Amino acid sequence: MIKITLKDGSVREYEKGIKVKEVVASIGSGLLKAALAAKVNGKICELNNSIHEDSTLEVLTFDNEEGRLALRHTSAHILAQAVKRLYPNVKLAIGPAIENGFYYDFDSEKAFTEADLEIIQKEMEKIIKEDYKLERFVLPREEAIKLMEEKGETYKVELIKELKEDEVISFYKQGEFLDLCAGPHVPSTGKVKAFKLLNVAGAYWRGNEKNKMLQRIYGTAFMKKSQLDEYLNMLEEAKRRDHRKLGKELDLFSIQEEGPGFPFFHPKGMILRNILEDFWRKEHKKKGYQEIKTPIILNADLWHRSGHWDHYKENMYFTKIDEQDFAVKPMNCPGGMLMYKRELHSYRDLPIRMGELGLVHRHELSGALHGLMRVRCFTQDDAHIFMMPSQIKDEIIGVIEMVDYFYNLFGFKYHVELSTRPEKSMGSDEDWEIATNALKEALELKGINYRINEGDGAFYGPKIDFHLQDCLGRTWQCGTIQLDFQMPERFDLTYIGKDGEKYRPVMIHRVIFGSIERFIAILTEHFAGAFPVWIAPVQVVIIPVSEKHYEYAKEVEQKLNDLDIRVESDLRSEKVGYKIREAQLKKVPYMLIVGDKEVEDSSVSLRDRKDGDIGTMKLEAFIERIMNEIENKVNR
Repeated sequence: MIKITLKDGSVREYEKGIKVKEVVASIGSGLLKAALAAKVNGKICELNNSIHEDSTLEVLTFDNEEGRLALRHTSAHILAQAVKRLYPNVKLAIGPAIENGFYYDFDSEKAFTEADLEIIQKEMEKIIKEDYKLERFVLPREEAIKLMEEKGETYKVELIKELKEDEVISFYKQGEFLDLCAGPHVPSTGKVKAFKLLNVAGAYWRGNEKNKMLQRIYGTAFMKKSQLDEYLNMLEEAKRRDHRKLGKELDLFSIQEEGPGFPFFHPKGMILRNILEDFWRKEHKKKGYQEIKTPIILNADLWHRSGHWDHYKENMYFTKIDEQDFAVKPMNCPGGMLMYKRELHSYRDLPIRMGELGLVHRHELSGALHGLMRVRCFTQDDAHIFMMPSQIKDEIIGVIEMVDYFYNLFGFKYHVELSTRPEKSMGSDEDWEIATNALKEALELKGINYRINEGDGAFYGPKIDFHLQDCLGRTWQCGTIQLDFQMPERFDLTYIGKDGEKYRPVMIHRVIFGSIERFIAILTEHFAGAFPVWIAPVQVVIIPVSEKHYEYAKEVEQKLNDLDIRVESDLRSEKVGYKIREAQLKKVPYMLIVGDKEVEDSSVSLRDRKDGDIGTMKLEAFIERIMNEIENKVNR
């Protein structure tokens, strides 16, 4: 007999070799129906696996991320099976589960259309109804290669040949279909209850633009139709809020053919951008930051010294000046090192906080570019804090509190991840352990829940990442705090201690907005372009009823202008209703309609973007209202 410890701490005894699904069934039929996979001794496994020793068991349902991934991974296999049934000459590439769905890449001479997706979807429904079991088997390397060669699956052969010698090569079979796959999967195709194919896109094999362009079919899957419907409604709402669409409609920014990945900001977009940057400057000044500006192009020696040449070269742009190699900066930190190093520092000077709204350039594949979300040049709101080891905890806490203030101001919820040492990194194990523990300690002192993101730290140090949640429940990684022992060492940064000896400072790299461009995109989608009054590019539109009211409209405009309220007068010879609709489409927070009565009373007829007609009020009363919203940065 073996003992199985369940998640609630209870212990049950079973025959050795019992299957996971049999244990789940013994707990309850309802749980078995909901179960998609399991964790045995902390490792994800399938319900058909057997247990041969005393173990812990956690049942994974759709409520668990791992359960959702198993269901969606199986959905990707069902998609591939359907495509192979309908188009036998198609070659299979890869088909993973992803957040909120799955995809599969195909090498097909036929270009898939929306109409084809409907046909493929119907074939998938048949496969689900046929309820094939997913059966795992393993093969030696040569047999696996031979099997895939016989099937003409050249991409799978390439993947097998790249596996390590001791790596298990497993396949999954469902009905007539089999695929190279590490798993895990749900027990059978019938477990997929509600799914939808979403769209087709191009994708380079292995993400390399030098490789062949494949066709990627995206889909999503849920346990209930109601969950699927809710998600599809969210996607429709996301389309309505797409910052690329709104950016064009509201005249904020554009991406021109002459500069793919290099955004152009229009006058209204610059207003929004400048408001965010001015707010950033004001808050950083309060917190003791000094603003700096470092060059965009610096010589190759600097990038060798910083480690970027060895660890980040593929993402950088290069040029030659006077026959010497230079690089366009992908990060602001090496310039920040030189700023610190320009003079001798005492322990009394520390901490030194330097902030920079620095323009950086990074090479992104053309297929990855996406409006302002993924660009090739962007402005990071970087800051570098140089400090003594004894100051680490307080400085990290200070940054956490600042991040919290910024995000709460815009109405964002967020969650936190702690990213640890990546495979490609520099520095000693001891330094990494000290740095990682310092970040953990600060988070725990602030009472912040966080999850560990193994191996996703920067090459020079661990980091805390802040993931914003917008009004649709989507998350965006923006703020980050990175603790770094390596850069001060590489740049030989020092300070003079109390004893007159030289010591090495520790430094923090941190951003709050992340990049101004990306943050504007997130704000645009979060507010659906209806920005709060304090950051709206146009805060007020004045609409005169007729030509004889133009003079009063201009008087009101001038009074508002004098108070730095961003205002426009619509003096076109159009009907009032038309002008109101135009202002609504442009998401202007307030419309002031002025006619005979308003001229006579020095008043305005107020219309609110959200609440509609408010009624007539004295101009001074409206000014008090809007100034209060601006001053208090009201979100509505």
